[in-house]
Amino acid sequence: MKLIIASNNAHKLVEIKAILGDRFEEILSLREAGIDHETVEDGSTFLENAVKKAREIAQISGCCALADDSGLCVDALGGAPGIYSARFSGVHGDDKANNRLLLEKMRGVEDRRAHFTCAMALARPDGSLVTAEGEFHGLLTQEERGENGFGYDPLLYLPAYGCTSAQLPPEEKNRISHRFKALQALVEKLEKEV
Repeated sequence: MKLIIASNNAHKLVEIKAILGDRFEEILSLREAGIDHETVEDGSTFLENAVKKAREIAQISGCCALADDSGLCVDALGGAPGIYSARFSGVHGDDKANNRLLLEKMRGVEDRRAHFTCAMALARPDGSLVTAEGEFHGLLTQEERGENGFGYDPLLYLPAYGCTSAQLPPEEKNRISHRFKALQALVEKLEKEV
């Protein structure tokens, strides 16, 4: 079975392919599938955005489509940046600017609890849908640490591991991340359908 990942984000694609690679015959990005489409993410939750993206790509492609929406939720900021994580600083995908702004907003704040959330949706051409969510909890650091990962990974400290998400080897992060947890929950739901 062919799966199209409703994204061209290279970092997400690597993680998703590493986790789902043995479950599908072929996994393609939008670009690899020859699809030039940008979904307007206007949902009010991660799940709404993921479902919208997956349904649009399944309809366009006639194949199963997997979409996720994910971001960082900071307790002291009322869950922000949340669904605006990728464009928190005003420029979509500028990780350094997003991290700088978050550190500025957290200056002097004692409550450093935060978590990554990932909502995953798999839409089929027949209109059926399977969804799942996962979270990855930690504490915000005072500065960026680590070279692996992307986004806010250099800022999320994982007490159980004694390092940030960006200091974990990629294969280790892929076994414990919010995306992994969402994908695992999704796979469990798919297996129950058989």
